[in-house]
Amino acid sequence: MSNTEARPAAVMCRRGPGTGAAAVEVLEPRSVPLGGVRAMPVRRTLPQRTRSLIGAWCFVDHYGPDDVAVTGGMRVPPHPHTGLQTVSWLFSGELEHRDSLGTVAPVRPGQLNLMTAGHGICHSELSTPDTSVLHGVQLWIALPDAHRDTPGDFQHYEPEPVDLGGVTVRVFLGSLGGRRAPVPTFTPLLGAELTLPPSARLTLDLDPAFEHGVLADTGEVDVAGTPCSGGQLGYLEPGVEQLTLVNPGPEPGRVILLGGTPLGEDLVMWWNFVGRSHEEIARFRDEWQAGSERFGQVDGYPGDRLPAPDLPATRLVPRRDQRHR
Repeated sequence: MSNTEARPAAVMCRRGPGTGAAAVEVLEPRSVPLGGVRAMPVRRTLPQRTRSLIGAWCFVDHYGPDDVAVTGGMRVPPHPHTGLQTVSWLFSGELEHRDSLGTVAPVRPGQLNLMTAGHGICHSELSTPDTSVLHGVQLWIALPDAHRDTPGDFQHYEPEPVDLGGVTVRVFLGSLGGRRAPVPTFTPLLGAELTLPPSARLTLDLDPAFEHGVLADTGEVDVAGTPCSGGQLGYLEPGVEQLTLVNPGPEPGRVILLGGTPLGEDLVMWWNFVGRSHEEIARFRDEWQAGSERFGQVDGYPGDRLPAPDLPATRLVPRRDQRHR
């Protein structure tokens, strides 16, 4: 998925009620066009000026329910990535993924598609002709310095839904509630979808070494006593051992739970690249524009690849990992 905007959004902080309740920092989403100014809008909660990372999760886009007949759906031409992994996770609709490894794969609800960029890769994403409503999330994982030049890769996994106290849970990365996804990661991570029926209440045991984020999809869900809805993301610092989620409404509520150990590294993020310096990002851009073998090419896409925007007039500076400032 192509990043076309990097402006920070305002952050609102709240605390759950009661003595000893976990502090929840609520990150507000901002609207961003996906792939260009006439493209489908998405709601972005990471990165922000005050928070760049949750573990190694460095980018969170949330979109839909989107009427494809009105918006035209998703049409992201071939574009490059470095130094990261992309996670595609759908609630409804279908996408076609193509990449320079030769992968052609459908992206369907409840199925993890994990693409590793590392040294360099390019890919495209198209909503399929049969899709009427598109709804899902696109997530980026920053690769740690020791592995950020790793070769490209693509993995597909369909987690079995499990029932935890009436809540349906799909663990697509890491482990939660006794379930572990058999997908290797370069840093300790957690990614899961949870659907809470009306009036449901669930308390989860968490890894206290992780920081966590709860992205609200449908309904309003109380995160440790703090209401989150409409694409808001509730952030919890490391040290939290249990998390209580409550759906107080008459309709089902759905969230994406993300977590990981703090990365402890500063990143330079620009367009679709994750690097460590201005010079490195500028080199990636020049290589993409020149058709470098670093990124390869996507076969079978019905159109041109996406050109890189101009670099900003000012020097790109690292996004600080708030946990080791």
